Amino acid sequence: MADLLNPNEMFYTVFEPKVQNRFIFSIDGIPSFVIKKADRPKVQSEKKTIDYINVQRTYKGKTTWQDITLELYDPIVPSATQAVMEWVRLSHESVTGRDGYLDFYKKDCTMNILGPVGDKVEEWLIRGAFVQNAEFGSGDWTNGGDPLNITLTLAYDYAVLQY
Repeated sequence: MADLLNPNEMFYTVFEPKVQNRFIFSIDGIPSFVIKKADRPKVQSEKKTIDYINVQRTYKGKTTWQDITLELYDPIVPSATQAVMEWVRLSHESVTGRDGYLDFYKKDCTMNILGPVGDKVEEWLIRGAFVQNAEFGSGDWTNGGDPLNITLTLAYDYAVLQY
């Protein structure tokens, strides 16, 4: 006998989608309103194989969290460049050449996805983040006055989806 589908699975159900422009990314020391673009966490598991005669079986190896990219506006005041460099200086001071302790430069971040009325519908805790790469943009005399942006790449230990 044929297996019948449940009618609830066949018919359209109204839902509210999460949208890309409703988020707040929080990092201690950097104003949230300057963070104009942020990746959600990404996770990847290593694939391992076991060989046996003419076949292979696979299983999961180590799991790693992939880097997150942020784009920031750079206002005159408060200067996002200054805020980013203060964080970078906690891990490496270019004047003296000294590096900092993990406890100084690793920060916890939060990414909240918002609903249409500003309610938090998703929250990620990003643990042990630090600046892996910072690009401060470039000047261009032929450009018509577009804002300068900063691109940050954050490495981190792991992320937790709270809800």
